[in-house]
Amino acid sequence: MAIHNRAGQPAQQSDLINVAQLTAQYYVLKPEAGNAEHAVKFGTSGHRGSAARHSFNEPHILAIAQAIAEERAKNGITGPCYVGKDTHALSEPAFISVLEVLAANGVDVIVQENNGFTPTPAVSNAILVHNKKGGPLADGIVITPSHNPPEDGGIKYNPPNGGPADTNVTKVVEDR
Repeated sequence: MAIHNRAGQPAQQSDLINVAQLTAQYYVLKPEAGNAEHAVKFGTSGHRGSAARHSFNEPHILAIAQAIAEERAKNGITGPCYVGKDTHALSEPAFISVLEVLAANGVDVIVQENNGFTPTPAVSNAILVHNKKGGPLADGIVITPSHNPPEDGGIKYNPPNGGPADTNVTKVVEDR
């Protein structure tokens, strides 16, 4: 793999994103019903998109979180939902949206202390450690587009097995 000619150099102005604009787009721009490019699509591990492209906006996250809350209820998952986020710009507004929906559905939520950031494997580990103790099953949500560019957002659902949700669950979430 070739090393980029600017590797190790400071970012240029043209490399940077406008975080305030991106956050505003998350709340203001609405996906068009019937537009496949605006739809929720779960890939290998979650849904990813960008607020500017109408593929990761508040309506997406509210619907995904509601579908997860309904799946939890349907499957008898009554333990806590571990919710983590990373440092991408859209992670914070999506985190707030997820918490609002889970709270409205009476779901007990556990988040990183002091509103901190959480590596994806930490959420999986927390689910497994909790569930090994017995009692009500836990699951989790990770808000991250992983390796995607800074302007992207992402959300993953980890059921009680700690791994990514299978297509039986993600299809229900997509259809919501």
